Order: sequence, then structure tokens, then C-alpha cells
Amino acid sequence: MSINKNDRVLVIAGKDKGSTGTVLNVDRVNGRVTVAGVNIVKKTVRRSQQNPQGGIIDVEGPIHISNIMRIDEETGTARRQSVEGSGRDKQRIFKEHKNQGGRKTATSDE
Repeated sequence: MSINKNDRVLVIAGKDKGSTGTVLNVDRVNGRVTVAGVNIVKKTVRRSQQNPQGGIIDVEGPIHISNIMRIDEETGTARRQSVEGSGRDKQRIFKEHKNQGGRKTATSDE
């Protein structure tokens, strides 16, 4: 899975199609991500010391990884990406212009 926390993404399918946001959480087991401001759902909260009123609150729900596309920071457009390299030298790059698309997936000698 080549989406990481704090990546800017575009939603390409579903009720929030066309909206953008930052990835807050990645669930690699279920293939879902939580994006800020996308897929807002209502959640019932019981009374507690942290929330003495209780009631209904709005929270971001997870969406499937196939419904998002990472945004290229240089151009500001959503692009397809791939991972090139092997071992500890893997890099996420955008396919259209072969530009390095962010941090390396493993540490390097830089």
C-alpha cells in the first residue's frame, strides 16, 4: 500500500467524489484510510468525564484505498503512482512524469 499518513489525496469515487484532504490514519489490514473532512458520519457518544453531555458527534469515517488518489505536490494534480527500486531503496514515484513523489519508503545513506 503506497499511501502514507499526511499524504494529500483526492477522493475519486463515492459520495465525497472530488474532495481533497490529508490522510489521518492508514489501516493496512483492511485496506482503508481516514481522510480529514471526508466521509463525515454521525456517531453516538455516551456520557463520560471527557464528554459530560454525551450525544451525537460528527467524525471522519474510513474509506477504501481504491477510492483515493495521491496528489502531486509540485503540480497540485492527482496522479497515478508506482514504487520503483528494490530492497531498502524503494521510492514512490508518479507514473506520468517519473518524478520522485515523496519520501523514500526505507532509509537511505543521504
